[in-house]
Amino acid sequence: MPSIKKLVGQTAVYGFSTILGRLLNYLLVPLHTYLFQPAQYGVVGELYAWVSLFVVILTYGMETAFFRFSQMDEYKNKCYSTAIVSLFTTSVIFSVLCTCFSQPIAGWMQYGNHPEYITWIAIIISIDALTSIFFASLRLQMKAVKFAIVKITNILVNILLNLFFLLLCPYLLKNGIATEFLNTIYNPEIGVGYIFIANLAASIVTLVMLAPDIFKIRVTFSWSLWRKMFAYAFPLLILGLAGIVNETMDRVLLKNLSPAEIAQSQVGIYSACYKISIMMTIFIQAFKYAAEPFFFSKSKDADAKATYAVVMKYFVLCCAVMFLGIMLYIDIVKYFVGPEYHQGLVVVPILLLANLFLGIFYNLSIWYKLTGQTRFGAYIALIGAAITLGLNYLLIPVIGYLGSAWATFACYFCMMVLSYILGQKYYHVNYQIGKILFSIAAAVAIYYGSTFLPIENFSLKMVVNTCLLIGYIFVIILAERKNFREDFK
Repeated sequence: MPSIKKLVGQTAVYGFSTILGRLLNYLLVPLHTYLFQPAQYGVVGELYAWVSLFVVILTYGMETAFFRFSQMDEYKNKCYSTAIVSLFTTSVIFSVLCTCFSQPIAGWMQYGNHPEYITWIAIIISIDALTSIFFASLRLQMKAVKFAIVKITNILVNILLNLFFLLLCPYLLKNGIATEFLNTIYNPEIGVGYIFIANLAASIVTLVMLAPDIFKIRVTFSWSLWRKMFAYAFPLLILGLAGIVNETMDRVLLKNLSPAEIAQSQVGIYSACYKISIMMTIFIQAFKYAAEPFFFSKSKDADAKATYAVVMKYFVLCCAVMFLGIMLYIDIVKYFVGPEYHQGLVVVPILLLANLFLGIFYNLSIWYKLTGQTRFGAYIALIGAAITLGLNYLLIPVIGYLGSAWATFACYFCMMVLSYILGQKYYHVNYQIGKILFSIAAAVAIYYGSTFLPIENFSLKMVVNTCLLIGYIFVIILAERKNFREDFK
């Protein structure tokens, strides 16, 4: 299957840029968690949960609709411009409304003293929603290098401004250096607000870098095409909204269902430990960037279903190795966040497995996208959202953020199972279920087995865990050695 090589190549390029970018970006997590108390960091966790929600609302499935309709000869010359005009209009309206009503919105969110947060966040959301279609176009054209350059530049600007405002400026002010200049650009009272300012500046830089592509557009808008695109995309919007509820609303619920005196710190601890699952999240995101256009372009080939099955197998194997690698070295990985956040490490294995299930769901979702039955994706995601909301409501008052982690696990597991059952009915693919289940179960068993080993010496423990990881990888290679040559020939 030469196309598998193509997918691997694209995933590698997107993966390199995504991994590098995310690693650089996630270096901010130690900075933030060592500088700010859990309650202060909880503000960041909550507001970025809302960012994720509204980016989905303002993109309303147009990326996937663009991929689908650009494959049709009668629409390929109009769907790009139509999608851009649509997203531009809704993004401008949203940012204007949020700016005008920033004070009441901030009051409702219990940030009444900081209405500027709402304005900054609204502009970030609007820019991210608008640029999503430009990034989708780069993915469709397989311009992975340009995609990577723009993404990494965004992250570098964000990091540099975080370092400038959160480290350099306080240092200069403390030592009486360049005081007049600092007073014009820096106010210590803004505090965590500089995290949003840095993000806003990075988003603006991204928009500027994409400006040449923007000015090349021949602006046309087709109402008839837009209605078809929106009809296709609307269930994906529902799916996306439900997905964001599953992914981020646990932080909002934590704040509102936990005792008031610890609510914000619970959000901060959970948000920081959630980010320890970085490598799994990065790989899934990189895979999605490459896989979605690949799956659509592959759909007409005779061996499409066989290719999807092979892709699923290797995807799960990679995720299982990542799960085991992170958890066997958790005694090192935990220093990614400040010591005050280590009490939340119990959620990490649960969230890693939850993200693995989500990644499998993304693979499975190709059946309803290819068959045009996107409504099923919305139904599945709504069921997942109901599980998330219900279990968070029941468990948070009892076990705090651990309840949020188990709710996420249950949600993604159920979504994965439902998508598999429906997919086999409407678009049957012979996935290698036995190998998939074994690879996951073996990784989980090895990790939890390692926790019972009576090893007190840290160095010896790391040596043993390294041997366990290498042994697991060796078994995988041994089991698949006959298939590698066939799958990648």
